[in-house]
Amino acid sequence: MENGRSEFPFPYQPYTIQEDFMRSLYNVLDQGKIGIFESPTGTGKSLSLICGALTWLTDFETKRKQEAAALLQKGETSLSSPITEASGQSSSAEPDWITSFVQKKAERDLVSKLKEDENKRKKREERLELIRNNVQLKYAMKRKNPEEDEAFKLLQLCKEDQTDGTANQDDEDLIIAEYESDDESRPKNRFCIAEEEEDDELVEEHVTKIYYCSRTHSQLTQFVHEVQKSPFSKDISLVTLGSRQNLCVNEEVRHLGSLQRINDRCMEMQKNKQDKPHHEEGSKRKRGPAKSVCPYSKASVLQQMRDELLGSIHDIEQLVKLGKERNSCPYYATRLAVPQVQLVVLPYQMVLHEATRRAAGIQLKNQVVIIDEAHNLSDTLSCIHSVELDGAQLCRAHSQLSQYAERFRSRLKAKNVMYIKQVLFVIEGLVRVLGGRVGQNPQSQATQAATEMHTINNFLFKAQIDNINLFKLHRYFEKSMISRKLGGFVEKYVGSGVTPHTPINTNKENRRTEGLNRYLQHLQGNQSTAPAPLHGQQGPSEAENTLSASPMMQIEGFFMALTNSNTDGRVVIHRQGNLSESSVKFLLLNPAVHFAQVLKESRAVIIAGGTMQPVSDFKQELLFSAGVQEDRIAEFSCGHVIPPENILPIVLCSGPSGQELEFTYQNRDSPRMMDETGRILSNICNVVPGGMVCFFPSYEYLRRIVVHWESGGILTRLATKKKIFQEPKKANHVEQVLGEFSRCIQKCSQQDGGTLTGALLFSVVGGKMSEGINFSDDLGRCVVMVGMPYPNIKSPELQEKMSYLDKHMTHSGGKSPGQALIENLCMKAVNQSIGRAIRHRGDYSSIVLCDRRYSRAATLGKLPAWIQSRTSTHKNFGSAFAALRKFFVEKKQKLGG
Repeated sequence: MENGRSEFPFPYQPYTIQEDFMRSLYNVLDQGKIGIFESPTGTGKSLSLICGALTWLTDFETKRKQEAAALLQKGETSLSSPITEASGQSSSAEPDWITSFVQKKAERDLVSKLKEDENKRKKREERLELIRNNVQLKYAMKRKNPEEDEAFKLLQLCKEDQTDGTANQDDEDLIIAEYESDDESRPKNRFCIAEEEEDDELVEEHVTKIYYCSRTHSQLTQFVHEVQKSPFSKDISLVTLGSRQNLCVNEEVRHLGSLQRINDRCMEMQKNKQDKPHHEEGSKRKRGPAKSVCPYSKASVLQQMRDELLGSIHDIEQLVKLGKERNSCPYYATRLAVPQVQLVVLPYQMVLHEATRRAAGIQLKNQVVIIDEAHNLSDTLSCIHSVELDGAQLCRAHSQLSQYAERFRSRLKAKNVMYIKQVLFVIEGLVRVLGGRVGQNPQSQATQAATEMHTINNFLFKAQIDNINLFKLHRYFEKSMISRKLGGFVEKYVGSGVTPHTPINTNKENRRTEGLNRYLQHLQGNQSTAPAPLHGQQGPSEAENTLSASPMMQIEGFFMALTNSNTDGRVVIHRQGNLSESSVKFLLLNPAVHFAQVLKESRAVIIAGGTMQPVSDFKQELLFSAGVQEDRIAEFSCGHVIPPENILPIVLCSGPSGQELEFTYQNRDSPRMMDETGRILSNICNVVPGGMVCFFPSYEYLRRIVVHWESGGILTRLATKKKIFQEPKKANHVEQVLGEFSRCIQKCSQQDGGTLTGALLFSVVGGKMSEGINFSDDLGRCVVMVGMPYPNIKSPELQEKMSYLDKHMTHSGGKSPGQALIENLCMKAVNQSIGRAIRHRGDYSSIVLCDRRYSRAATLGKLPAWIQSRTSTHKNFGSAFAALRKFFVEKKQKLGG
């Protein structure tokens, strides 16, 4: 391994760039470094990641076994040799026989530990072999009661300490357990019991593994399919993790819709199951309806499904199908399998967020993390750890928590009451900074429109909550599960809007719900004094459905955000004219503070993507800021597998009439500039066959230019050459538009000589079609970029981010870090958009960058190297048009011949 690897298992003869990729990846993993890998779409990046990383993992395990065996042999040889007398006076005051005894004991302990590890490894390998050969495991069918208890505990991977289930009141499951201590020295809750227990065969230590993360479930599914096609498909153990929303097979729970409700209901069912065995025989059954238990969470079937997952590879859809067939929960079965598998596939939010990592039982210590599609990694980190609350949510949370505290006042312990009062006090302070008051309808409370930016400390003083220990309050949220208790309370007494509760026609029940319902009705602005409908009556209105969910989980997230370092974040106050729409937002400025733990714990981290330029962003914002030294960072970038003559990137500086192209905010709205853009597209449509995709800097600019073209007849002229399509506003309409776009191009190609030559799609940079959409072959023979999509520099959040970077980052290239951020955000968006066209080795396409600013050396330098090397700048439209016509004529002749 010291000399690296020259050959790798691969399903076919790899390209040279794939071999280079795998060698570089192998060396980075072997040396425990942080790698930034760029490999364009269509170059087999996923397969290169799989074969390079799994080859290293196989070699690493083989080497570790050899080293352990050699060490064990050496230890046994040393133990079998007689004790020799010391040849000289010992430097220690102890007699020689004591020194020798201590030495031998240490050797015996080491040999014993090595033998134990070897036995565990052999058992694990033998068991996996049995699973893969479909041998029925006897112990999975015959569990002893103590082992059943451990299985039940394992089901609580993401659960907090259990509350007492012995009381017989109807609302016992809503009562917060006594909060014993807020001492910071107390150990954290157990999220994964595997670390705590030692003597149970269910409990597995985490084997060396690779965590592969990507952005969406569809990308993860594609990766799993690539693993299934790889040479490692029969030898590797893989599990795909997802949320309950993606993996739940209990239709009763799935129909709840929102992730929070699904989580809460699942946890309630698990608790009911936990409590069920504790009832003594002969004891009276509790009054009220029986608590429901999930039928898919039986320990024996979960263990069987876990074993099945260890024996073969499944994607998300296959997991759900298998769960339904086996009547077993894929969510918990996958988590039970995590310690033993070698490759864990999961959305990268689960790795980047510490609490979610703990909940899923993910341990990064000495493991490998691969983050694919990482071009927006910095933004993703900032987004995950930023929290926004509006006035309506704050007022609703204050109301619900007040109602909860009042209802259970006599049954809550003193410390719980104290902390609930502190939570209410903080919420009241947040409403106050928005210019409102709790206890009144937020929609009717006017506020003075303004935007304010504060440091965390200044915000705490402004809200008058600086005397509250937010660290203890956040710990109370974690320990007490108050968010979940309040959610259950609201759902029980307000109704979830999904499954109506059975009416109980008693005055007691009416009194239970009347106060809360009346207040919620008041918040909706309903001036009627009639009481809101009770459970079991006509279904709740849409407004009631909206109000029924508890926002306490978001409140908890905001409290946690305020515990960040004062320099790492800001609090933005947006007053919008009324309290309901006004908001308070925590903005994370330093994503490295949360990425640092991933970098510190992991053996190696790979940051990969099709387009990673400009790389300086990643190094400055995420690596150097997290304390990573330059010598631990390795970079790899490869060209495309397509021949250089299959791509024609052009920088267009002026249009057909000689109008200089510079789509600045001041120029782009001029009728002359809009007309010139229309003429450019009209001319290009004459020579480009098949499909064209034209990207605009924003939805608003696209709307304005289309309206102008409609009034001037330009859109009609374009439509005579190519059928016009436009990116839809709703995400669920994207597939429909793409399908029609594709069918139109296919129909035009079959009708040679027709009036239409294909289709033209208007899209938006950073929109629904600028990432993850495949415009290969005839779907994308030309990509046109109108202007440079700079972000809104007037945004208070962006200005604060620029100011933060200018203060904390080093200046380079004659530009401040803030200015560099603006350019990098722009070029990242451009690179993602223009990368939609070339998707495989035989593909070809042209790229037209309509703005003279693209010709600047610094800007060209931020294009992907394989595009940059072929880019030509044209001062006038005539030469650019001639180059385009020649490019497509040659392609037609070559394909025709």
